[in-house]
Amino acid sequence: MTKMVNCVVLGKEAEGLERSPYPGELGERILQNVSQEGWQKWMQHQTILINENQLALFKPEARKFLEEEMEKFFFKGGSQVPEGFVAPTK
Repeated sequence: MTKMVNCVVLGKEAEGLERSPYPGELGERILQNVSQEGWQKWMQHQTILINENQLALFKPEARKFLEEEMEKFFFKGGSQVPEGFVAPTK
């Protein structure tokens, strides 16, 4: 049976993640409060952050930045796209 969660991203009940997508306490909070669709929205936002800020993920400060932005995205009112970001047109 599919696990349902009250998704903090979508603001409604939706299909939950099967396992924690991130280690530690933050990962457990995400597992309990974020849907699969909500996680995909984060992954898209994270890609923008990585590309626009030219983050090198092997650097601890880049990983720390992304973790802080993840916390904001899910639990502190949202993470902003970098200043000057323009979404590509299809």
